[in-house]
Amino acid sequence: MDVLQNFKNLFLDVWKEGIAGINISEILIALAIFTFFLFLRGVFSKFVVKKLESYVSKSTNSFDNSLVHSMEGPAKFFPIVLGFFVSTSYVTVDSGMVDTINRSLITILIFWTFHQVVGPFSAVIKSVGGLLSKDLINWIIKAIKVLILILGFAAVLDLWGIKIGPIIAGLGLFGVAVALGAQDLFKNLISGILVLVERRFQVGDWIFVDGIIEGTVENIGFRSTVVRRFDKSLATIPNFQFAEKAVINNSLITNRRISWVIGLEYRTTSDQLTNVKSQIENFIKNNDNFSTSSPGTFLSVKIEQFAASSIDIRLICFTKTTAYLEWMNVKDALAIEIKNIVERNKASFAFPSTSIYVEKN
Repeated sequence: MDVLQNFKNLFLDVWKEGIAGINISEILIALAIFTFFLFLRGVFSKFVVKKLESYVSKSTNSFDNSLVHSMEGPAKFFPIVLGFFVSTSYVTVDSGMVDTINRSLITILIFWTFHQVVGPFSAVIKSVGGLLSKDLINWIIKAIKVLILILGFAAVLDLWGIKIGPIIAGLGLFGVAVALGAQDLFKNLISGILVLVERRFQVGDWIFVDGIIEGTVENIGFRSTVVRRFDKSLATIPNFQFAEKAVINNSLITNRRISWVIGLEYRTTSDQLTNVKSQIENFIKNNDNFSTSSPGTFLSVKIEQFAASSIDIRLICFTKTTAYLEWMNVKDALAIEIKNIVERNKASFAFPSTSIYVEKN
C-alpha cells in the first residue's frame, strides 16, 4: 500500500509541476481553448467569409469584392491570435514571454491587415489616373506594400529586444557598397521611373526605338521592360534605353499618313497631269476612309519635281483609321484607284530609264 501511495503522490506531484513548471491541467485547458478557437476559425472561414463573399459578388462595385477577398487571410488569422491570448491567460507561466508572443502576433495581424488593404484601396488611388499613369500607380502600390512589410518586421524585432538601429546602419554601409557595384541597376531603376512619370508609353502600347526594338509593351519592371516583337519573340530591354533614345509611341497616333511619289512619263501632257491630280484629289475627298478636315490632317496632290526619268507627283493624305490592317486595306484600294485614273487619262507610269545617243561622224 505504501508503494501505491508513493506512486499516487509522485503522480500528483508530476501533474502539478507539469512541463517547465506549468500545471498539466492548465496545459490541457489551454489546448482545449486553443482547439476551440481553431474550430471557430474553420466555421468562420467556411460560413461567414463565404457568405460575405457571396453577398458582395452580387454588387457591381469591384471595391467591396476585392476588399473581402484580400481580408480573408487576416480574418482567418484573427481567431488564432485571439485563441492564443485566451488560452495563455489560463496558464501560469512567465508573463513576460507570453506577453511578448501575444504582442508579436497582434503586430503581425495589424501589419498584415494593412498590407492586404492596400490592394483594394489601389482602385481609389487609380482614380487619379489622369495625373499618374497606371503603371506608375502599380509601382507605388508595390513600394507601399514592401514598406509595410519592413515596418512590421522591424516592429516584431523591437518587441523581442532586437535593436534595429545597428541593423539599419549596417545595411546603410552595405547599401553604399552595393550602389558602387550596381550603378547600372539604379540607372535602369531611375530611367524606369522617368518613363512612367513622363508617360512615354504604357502596357499594351506599340512602340518603336530606332536601332533597339519595335513591338508591344507587355510589362514595365523596376529594371527592364518586356516587349513582344511582331515576330512574337519576347525581348527584355534595360530601361535606360528608353530614357536616352527617342521613343515613338505608335499607339498614340490620331491618323495614319500615306505619303507617295507617283512618277509619270515625260510624254504626259499638261492636261493629263491636271486631270490625274484633280481626280486623285476628288477621290480622296469623297471617300469616307480619309480625313481631310480634321486638325493636323491635310490633303496634298502636287507636282513635286521633274526627276531624271519622270514627272513626280507627291501625294500626302491621312486615313481615319489607326488600325494597321485597315490602313493597309485603304492603301490597297487607293493604289488601285490611282492606277485606274492614270489609265483612263491615257497616261503611263514612268520607270527608271537611260537614253543612249550614238553620234556618227
